[in-house]
Amino acid sequence: MIERRKLLGLGLGVLGASAVGPMAAFAQSKLGISDPIADLLQRQSDLPEGMPAEDLSFPAAPVAAPVSQVRPASHGPRWLKLHNIHTQEKLEAVYYEKGEYVPDAVQALDKVLRDYRTGDVYSMHPELFDTLSTLAEKTETKSHFQVISGYRSPKTNAMLHERSGQVAKRSLHMDGKAMDVYLEDVALDRLRAAALDLGRGGVGYYPVSNFVHVDVGPVRRWSGS
Repeated sequence: MIERRKLLGLGLGVLGASAVGPMAAFAQSKLGISDPIADLLQRQSDLPEGMPAEDLSFPAAPVAAPVSQVRPASHGPRWLKLHNIHTQEKLEAVYYEKGEYVPDAVQALDKVLRDYRTGDVYSMHPELFDTLSTLAEKTETKSHFQVISGYRSPKTNAMLHERSGQVAKRSLHMDGKAMDVYLEDVALDRLRAAALDLGRGGVGYYPVSNFVHVDVGPVRRWSGS
């Protein structure tokens, strides 16, 4: 059982096993037909990640160290608040405490960030959680991160790539190393500035589509629509 103090704001169905099957079946049924949400994501989060599309074939990511073996410098508790705009699931969790990542909380975060179309859950890179947690502190937000895109399965990415030449054949979203987010109480340009100030990974700015892409890949920056 997940301790109540670890997960304070768990949305309906985030951990319910009964919700996974229907969600996956529904999402898979959408893959072969018109998908308005997929069209939205194609316009928003499936643009080249800071470099030409032909340069986005990242090599397969090495297997990440188990969560229990990754240690940030600070041993203080770390919070993260997420809202998946597609499933409407909300989660508020202490995912790191006493020098350890909290396995149950990390698994719950992975669940919220799953590929909503296929239901596939992936182990997101812990450093990505740390980046968002630090951004929350820097911006002093009181809101959940609104998640447009988290993990993207190979099947979903291939579908989106076929639809548009702007979709990378291999994206850091597929490796659990990228998220597209915004905050309801922080101006987008301020969120971008805070992300750039961290000097970690990639930061993409999409003022028209209203999101900032953050990842734990090479340090780089770019702007889109």
